[in-house]
Amino acid sequence: MEQTRQKAIIVGVELQNQTDFPYSMQELRNLADANSIDVVDELSQKAARVNPSHYIGTGKLDELRALAEAHDAQVVIFNDELSPSQIRNLEASLERTVIDRTILILDIFSERAKTREAQLQVEVARLQYMLPRLVGLRASLGRQGGGAGLKNRGAGETKLELDRRRIEERITALQTELEKLVARRQIQRKQRQKNEVPVVCLVGYTNTGKSSLMNALLQKYNPQTDKQVFVQNMLFATLETSVRSIDMPNNKSFLLTDTVGFVSQLPHHLVKAFRSTLEEVTEADLLVHVVDYAHADYEKLISVTNETLKELGAYDIPTIFAYNKCDLTEQPYPQTEDNRVYLSVKENSGLDELIELIRGHIFQDYMECEILIPFDQGRLVAYFNEHAHVQSTSYEPEGTKMKLECKAADFERYRNDFIVM
Repeated sequence: MEQTRQKAIIVGVELQNQTDFPYSMQELRNLADANSIDVVDELSQKAARVNPSHYIGTGKLDELRALAEAHDAQVVIFNDELSPSQIRNLEASLERTVIDRTILILDIFSERAKTREAQLQVEVARLQYMLPRLVGLRASLGRQGGGAGLKNRGAGETKLELDRRRIEERITALQTELEKLVARRQIQRKQRQKNEVPVVCLVGYTNTGKSSLMNALLQKYNPQTDKQVFVQNMLFATLETSVRSIDMPNNKSFLLTDTVGFVSQLPHHLVKAFRSTLEEVTEADLLVHVVDYAHADYEKLISVTNETLKELGAYDIPTIFAYNKCDLTEQPYPQTEDNRVYLSVKENSGLDELIELIRGHIFQDYMECEILIPFDQGRLVAYFNEHAHVQSTSYEPEGTKMKLECKAADFERYRNDFIVM
C-alpha cells in the first residue's frame, strides 16, 4: 500500500445467526488502518447467503457505487475472501480497486515480515492467493484476447498462462527454500527437547502485549540480555517466532516463545504458510494466553485464539490466562485466581505472580532431598550446583552433603552414585 492514505468503504454481509458481525467489521476497520487506509464509510447487508456473483445484491451494489462516488473512495474492502469471479465483477461494476480481508492481512504481513523465513511464508501465501485470481486481478489483460475458443486466443490469455506458470514455478522454488529453514528449526526444537528444558509459549490475539510481556520477563530475569524482541502498538507487530531463555535465581530455567498474534478468519493460505512457525505452539509444555483485558470485546479475542489453537491441534495443552492492561480497567491487580493472573506489563505489575503460576505448572517434577556424594563422584557436586537449587552444602568425612531441590529424573538417573540421607 502507498503511504499516502487512501480512502475506502468497507462492506460486509451479515448472515443469519451470525453473532459477531459488528465485531468482525470493527476488526476490518483496524486491519485497514494498519494498512494506512482510511475507512470513510461502511455498508452492510443482512442475507441468508453471500451473493455468488457480486457478494452483495444489485440494490446494495448501486448504493455502494453512490457511496464510493460521494466520498471519492478509491478502494472498496470486503469483509470475506472473494472468489476470482466476484473480484472481476465488482471491479467492472464499481470501477474501483476491490480488495478483501485476506489480501488486507497479506499486505500487513508482507510489510512486517523481517526474517527470511517470515518473508518466504508471506510470499508463498500471497502467490497461492493470487493464482486462481489472475483473471480478476489482470482483467485488462483478459480483455485483450477477444472472443472465445482456441482460434481467437489473444495476447492477454497467453500472458495469463505465462503468469500462471511463472507463479507456480516461484511457489515451488520458495517452498524448497522454506523446507530447508523448517528443517533447521526442527533440529533446534529436537535439541531443546533433548536438553529437557520446559517450553512456555505466549499465545493470544494480535496486539495484546505478548512481546512486551516477553521483554518485561527478560528484563527481570536476564537484565544483561540484548535480546529484547520488537514491540509496537499495532496489529501483527510480531511475525517471527522468538525463543528466549528465562533463567530464574534457583538454577531453574525455561524457554519462552513469542508467536505471531491471531486474528479472526486468519486466511487459510497464511495458516498453511505459517504452519511451521505455529508448530512451536503445539510442542509447548505450557501456553500463556495473553488477553487484552481493557478491550471491550476481550471475550471474543479469547474465543478467536481458542479457535485458532484448536485448528493447530494445540487446544489440550495446559494454559494460564494472563489478563494484561489491567491498568486501563477497574480490575484490581496484581491478582491471581486459579489459572488466571491479572497484571499490567506496562506497570511491571503481576510478573512475580505470573512466574509463580508458570513455575507451578512446569516444575512439578522437582523434588527436595538430602544426599551424600562420595568424594570420588565430585562431578555430581558440579552437576547439581549447575542444574539444581542447592539449599546447603557441608563436608563430611565420607563426602559432600547437599540439601537440594532437583528434577526427579536427575535424582533417578544418579540414584546409585550417592547416598540418600
